[in-house]
Amino acid sequence: MRQRCGHVFLLLFIAAGTVTAQSDSVLRGIVRDPSGAVVRGAEIQVLAPQQRFVGAARTDEQGRFAIPVGQPGSYMVELRAAGFGDVRTAIKFPLPDGRSLELTTGSPSIHEEVSVTASVDQIEPTTRLTQPVNVIDERDLQMRAKSVVAQVANEEVGLHLQRTSPVMAGVFVRGLTGNKVNVFVDGVRYSTGAQRGGVSTFLDLIDPALLESVEVLRGPNSAQYGSDALGGSLQFLSRVPSIGIENGHKFGGLLSAAGDTGDRSAGGHFTGSYASSRVGVLFGGAARRIGDLRTGGGIDSHAAVTRFLGVPSNVLMPAHLPDTGFTQYGGQASVNWLPGKDAHVIASYRHGRQDDGKRYDQLLGGDGNLIADLRDLTLDLFYARYERVSAGWFDHVTLTGSINSQREERVNQGGNGNPRASINHEPERTTVFGVQAAVRKQLSPRQSLVLGGDFYPEHIAAPSIGVNPTTGLSTVRRGRVPDGATYRAGGVFAQDSVELVPSKVQLVANLRVNGASYRARASASPIVNGQPLWPDDELTAIGWAFRAGLNAVVSNDWNVTANVSRGFRAPHITDLGTLGLTGSGFEVAAPDVAGLGGTVGSTADGTAVSLGQPVEQVRPETSLTYEGGLHFRRAAWRSNLSIFVNEIHDNIAKQSLILPAGAVGKSLGGTPITAQSPNRVVFVAAATNAVLVRANFDNARITGVEHTFEWRPSPRWTTGTTFTYLYAKDTRTGLPPNIEGGTPAPEGYVRANYFAPSGRWWSGTYVHVAAAQGRLSTLDLDDRRTGAGRSRTSIRNFFLNG
Repeated sequence: MRQRCGHVFLLLFIAAGTVTAQSDSVLRGIVRDPSGAVVRGAEIQVLAPQQRFVGAARTDEQGRFAIPVGQPGSYMVELRAAGFGDVRTAIKFPLPDGRSLELTTGSPSIHEEVSVTASVDQIEPTTRLTQPVNVIDERDLQMRAKSVVAQVANEEVGLHLQRTSPVMAGVFVRGLTGNKVNVFVDGVRYSTGAQRGGVSTFLDLIDPALLESVEVLRGPNSAQYGSDALGGSLQFLSRVPSIGIENGHKFGGLLSAAGDTGDRSAGGHFTGSYASSRVGVLFGGAARRIGDLRTGGGIDSHAAVTRFLGVPSNVLMPAHLPDTGFTQYGGQASVNWLPGKDAHVIASYRHGRQDDGKRYDQLLGGDGNLIADLRDLTLDLFYARYERVSAGWFDHVTLTGSINSQREERVNQGGNGNPRASINHEPERTTVFGVQAAVRKQLSPRQSLVLGGDFYPEHIAAPSIGVNPTTGLSTVRRGRVPDGATYRAGGVFAQDSVELVPSKVQLVANLRVNGASYRARASASPIVNGQPLWPDDELTAIGWAFRAGLNAVVSNDWNVTANVSRGFRAPHITDLGTLGLTGSGFEVAAPDVAGLGGTVGSTADGTAVSLGQPVEQVRPETSLTYEGGLHFRRAAWRSNLSIFVNEIHDNIAKQSLILPAGAVGKSLGGTPITAQSPNRVVFVAAATNAVLVRANFDNARITGVEHTFEWRPSPRWTTGTTFTYLYAKDTRTGLPPNIEGGTPAPEGYVRANYFAPSGRWWSGTYVHVAAAQGRLSTLDLDDRRTGAGRSRTSIRNFFLNG
């Protein structure tokens, strides 16, 4: 396989066309309205990849403009004209035959989708991409993300939203979520080694009001964006300060407010901006209060009172579910600066915070516990990027440095409502320093090469104490992960993009080597009863990933795409060192059962039997995906069909822990075992389900079909449908695999939107249709919200307050 990948890159290099000398490095064009009349005073801005400013101009009396561009490559052209919708289009410069660019002002319902993240250092329309990408623009953000940013997944093909509690959410990409989908903000890695396998604590700290767009790359993208992208990659893009005002200065601002009756929420946001010829500044803030959520009919079918007592929730609970409200606020400030003709600097700081959040699924929404707080959820993200053109042999060089700090404190009291159970405090702060570098060379008008690398060292502070609610005494305990653990991730990559046939056949190939290392030191542990709370532990993982994609234009209306890609995910801190109560129940890590004779169970519930596989530290998991697509576009009609198969190898799954008979009373990292079944599955007081341990457990295959259809009968109306079908199985047993979060059921949307001619208001409606999911894994069936299982013991504990 390594030799074949090398041959692919060699063929790409020799496929390049000859370099054509350009005597004119100026982009010239004209702007017209839909009737064909020229538009005077329209603002044109040209951006390069990474949102780098290239030039700006206003149209003259004849509607014409001219902007020096310089280097050949792909660019984004943004058009703003009073009374018309904004227009964004991707171009390859120089234009064929030296012709001028003709732009037409748009209506709010008609716009071209352009991706800036699908290919590293490339800007392309989605119709020319070699892989499927969801482009969610600012208008869609406003329509969907009313409470949290994860709601942008609604109405999108290939994506699903999961919220186990109001403040925590995950976005499924092709049936995978959590640490199998990586997240970036403005090209800076947002995912950390503390990311769990299910929903994310910190995803929703990215405030949707401060974003310009979101792009979701569907399918493995580890060759471009590093570890974790087995299902895909989430790319959040902030607003960029305007720049390039020819004469004088320009100030701007925006103030908005919104409310919702479903959760009795209210909030708003503001932005302010300043622009001159060389400096742009943008700042903004947002705040909202989300009240308790009212479900359909005011009934929660999976509430603890229904799960354990068989009583409808509206008998013992209010229609607005208790402990589902929270407060969120944040802000952002960005500076765009042109220090010289060939240099560009952008710096940005983002802060986000959530207060009053709770794990509803661990309270009356599932387990019936008394305390499950999420306190002080805080994000601080800063990055600075320097870009330079004409750097030696390369056309473009980018250097980025970043600091990403994510903090939370979990406060839990398990035991199905036992008021005497220990109240455990688990504050965590993950701090990441990131460095990225990339260089680009336009080898010819039809071929470009990008080389780069990144490195993200992480440190996690995770002290923990337990408080006895009866005596008030506190004791030092083992936190969810080892305090002081370190994690380092990075890699080097190459991308080659070539037009095999001009304007007809595009081929993109990526190759990347990924590495990660983890270390926990017993010397950093407090000493309790003469022993450290965790042992020394470390792991180093190295792997590689590739992607090759083809886009071929068959006719003016049809094009086909094909992709093959290999994903890579190094085990996270949470895979290697988790101990305690999580979204799936109570988990232990391999070092915490060392010497106990533990083996991996056949399922993730109390019926598991030993398979004889010893508990040991997990290894990296990989994926191999094949997919094909058929795409149609004509005037007001669009349709896209994608079919894929994703093979996940050495799947890291959660399985029941099996210990030799007589385990009751023994300790799992300081937590005593309270029960053991005849098949030797063990239990602790903090959770109703079996103790879980992670293992590389078999291989999984996900097969999917994705389809979209859109019809625009007029400039003011859009209608469309989306449909997503997923089928997941364990390749050995044929049963649903134990992939955390489960596999979303087949679903689709039918929608219609109307946009007023003034552009000041819009109205929309949609119908969401989903099938029942009959293929649930044992992990799903034992989940507090999905299967909502119960036993005589858990019913008795809940009724008697633990």
